[in-house]
Amino acid sequence: MKQLPDYNAPSALAAVLDEHGFGMQKKFGQNFLINEHIRQELVSALDLAAGDTVWEVGPGLGSMTALLLEKNADLTVFEIDRGFIQLLQSYFGHHKTFHLIEGDVLKTWHGEYSRYAPRFFFGNLPYNIAAKLIASTIESDCLFEKIVLTVQKEVGLRMTAAPHSDNYSSFSVLCQWGYDVRVIRDIAPAAFWPKPKVESRALCFTRKAKPLQVRDKRLFLTLVRGLFSARRKTVKNNVTAVLASLGKQTISPESLLNEAGISPQARAESLTVYDFIRLSDILSLCDE
Repeated sequence: MKQLPDYNAPSALAAVLDEHGFGMQKKFGQNFLINEHIRQELVSALDLAAGDTVWEVGPGLGSMTALLLEKNADLTVFEIDRGFIQLLQSYFGHHKTFHLIEGDVLKTWHGEYSRYAPRFFFGNLPYNIAAKLIASTIESDCLFEKIVLTVQKEVGLRMTAAPHSDNYSSFSVLCQWGYDVRVIRDIAPAAFWPKPKVESRALCFTRKAKPLQVRDKRLFLTLVRGLFSARRKTVKNNVTAVLASLGKQTISPESLLNEAGISPQARAESLTVYDFIRLSDILSLCDE
């Protein structure tokens, strides 16, 4: 068991990297949260009980990992950096409830989920994969009881955006279809080492008590993406394009939208999650 570094001191973290000859990998989005109060706040947001199964993505040098293990979590971490993998094993390998998955989480998460579905997801996500990772879990019907994550603020704005706002997108609809999403706090660059060039946002996703059911999930996702594909176009124009892509040109977009109670002149950013579900369900019945 190797002694843990002082996670609040950039000089201590730099010394660990220098000692092992590790360089920061910009492509992996490596920034360490050096504010202890914020780290504690984020872990507390999970509201863990002993034995709860948790995934942590992007553990880095293990500042959050240590706190999660202190809560007696059954913890699986996903790490891509080979140097960090070595250190994490030396720091936490003696814990019977510590499990490490090596490699790109985008390629490994689904196999692990099919083996067992954890209750919680936690991560200071690399900015370049955050949206893609969260979207892929929701689209695959792999939902967690709770997610606490830190992302680039721009991504966080999209996760919670409401209709009629500039940040509202297909990703907003996807997140809010599966979860109730709330902001925990914004985090300034000074709370990290090295300092990122952007502000971060911590959010909590809670799985909906009553899931929003759709008749055909694939059709629903196709409609959501299709209606946002050209934001300046009307819903009618985008629905027409979606129908053509599905080989359903015989269906009248005007009749479809009228039945769903949606104005043909509206735009995707004005539609609620329920509008997309209603439109999708009505279209799915056209094949029956």
